[in-house]
Amino acid sequence: MGKYQPGDYVKAVFKDDRTGETERMWIKVDTCDDERRIAFGTLDDEPIAAFLDKLWLGKELAVSYDLIVDHRKSLEFDQRKSR
Repeated sequence: MGKYQPGDYVKAVFKDDRTGETERMWIKVDTCDDERRIAFGTLDDEPIAAFLDKLWLGKELAVSYDLIVDHRKSLEFDQRKSR
């Protein structure tokens, strides 16, 4: 069993190399590779303008565990969104 399970949500830090701006966005996990420390999933946030040309809601991504700053199980995440 991997560190993150399908349906979990992870919040990762994204940095725009041109401007230096950073943004934290949620990704819904599809699978992960613990050996390579990579989570694969779908972006679950609308990015700010700095990222619009690279990232969008629903984009499939691979993100290093090193960039993950938060983790929620699906049920816990859904409860937080409905508040």
